Amino acid sequence: MAIETPKRVHSEPVVVNIGPQHPSTHGVFRLKATLDGEIVQDVDMLIGYLHRSMEKLAEERTFTQNIPFTDRIDYLAAMSNNLSYCLAVEKLAGIEVPLRGQWLRVLFAELQRIASHAMANGTFVNDCGAWQTPLMYMFREREKILDLFEMTCGARLTTNYMRIGGVAFDPPLELWPALCSLLDEMPDRLEEYAALTVDNEIVLARSKGVGVVSAEAALNASLSGPLLRGSGVPWDLRKADPYCVYDQLDFDIPVGRDGDCYDRFRVRLEEVRQSVRILNQVVERIPGGPWQAEVPLHLRPAAGEAYARIESPRGELGFYVVSDGGPTPWRFHCRAPSLINLSALKEMTVGRSLADAIVTLGSIDIVVGEIDR
Repeated sequence: MAIETPKRVHSEPVVVNIGPQHPSTHGVFRLKATLDGEIVQDVDMLIGYLHRSMEKLAEERTFTQNIPFTDRIDYLAAMSNNLSYCLAVEKLAGIEVPLRGQWLRVLFAELQRIASHAMANGTFVNDCGAWQTPLMYMFREREKILDLFEMTCGARLTTNYMRIGGVAFDPPLELWPALCSLLDEMPDRLEEYAALTVDNEIVLARSKGVGVVSAEAALNASLSGPLLRGSGVPWDLRKADPYCVYDQLDFDIPVGRDGDCYDRFRVRLEEVRQSVRILNQVVERIPGGPWQAEVPLHLRPAAGEAYARIESPRGELGFYVVSDGGPTPWRFHCRAPSLINLSALKEMTVGRSLADAIVTLGSIDIVVGEIDR
């Protein structure tokens, strides 16, 4: 007598809203998932809960007054946002940044990358269910970096440190020994992170083969940052389109192989190692001299437009600025990597479990301030 294989019974689809206020959404973001049991059939990403009309407000403020707005676009990487916007205005106005100012920009951009990746990887491991120990370990170094920011400009999160023409202040003398002490500790700390996470059974089970995006799909969706490099594409603007003094520095571009959540996690972990390598070179080679160019208090760039981009912790961060010859931008627009990277979430999650969708969202490392401007 033949035994029939039982057929899977499909239940009526259920719509589940995760957010807009939920720990798994990493900010004020709503994930509307249509489920068949635990399997995701469809996903809608609903944004706008944090919209502040920042780009329109920037048209009513001077070019310099807009720098604090950039802090609040990606509040986990304020230094990077400051830098990209200042590069755009400098390109528009034809301003040359002194050499020391460029090296200081690289110094703080790479410190910001380490701090941001500590947040991304720590919360990702937490999303995987590997509890909070790695998160606390990574926050230990993040706190030390924020202390360096506070020591330099008086702020830890929304730094407002970069200036059109350079940086606001030359770092105090006490920053350098504190920075060197941190850099001496980092190789051991990175080994500690790896021991806790890289071969962790929970991390492997929850992230390997989950949220896969192919190199072709990543390129077609204009993805960037660790999300793109995790799919095996070695694209990093610090190498592909160098700015500041990155063309004078020696570092590698970590890439993944499978394009899954685990590869994106590993890419960020290795990028921290490369940032430490860059910072050691900066400490050894930073020149003396002025750190800021002389820029008119009421800057009025000639009519025209400019776009400048950098490799932020989340990917290609660009600012498009248009001047009509007045003291304020005629147009101010941000090319935010979080918004574009989020567009791939549906393809990465449909057909898998809801639990996998949460891990996948965590691996993208969005900041909702970038999405809702």
